[in-house]
Amino acid sequence: MGTTIKLSDDLLKEARRYGEVYSRSVPKQIEYWSRIGKIAEENPDLSFDFIKDILIAQQEAREDDVSSYHFQ
Repeated sequence: MGTTIKLSDDLLKEARRYGEVYSRSVPKQIEYWSRIGKIAEENPDLSFDFIKDILIAQQEAREDDVSSYHFQ
């Protein structure tokens, strides 16, 4: 369910710019930033790159695009 909220013009401008680069709509870009920010706030010791890698790995697992790792 969507909710109407007021956001600053500067935030919308930045979201539009980044959304264009990453092929996301303005709302999806803001959702992405929100998700990353929430994870970072809950886990301040994790780097941005590590958080992105975790999210990619989770998506791969959901799509069953995983393989076994064999220790040697």
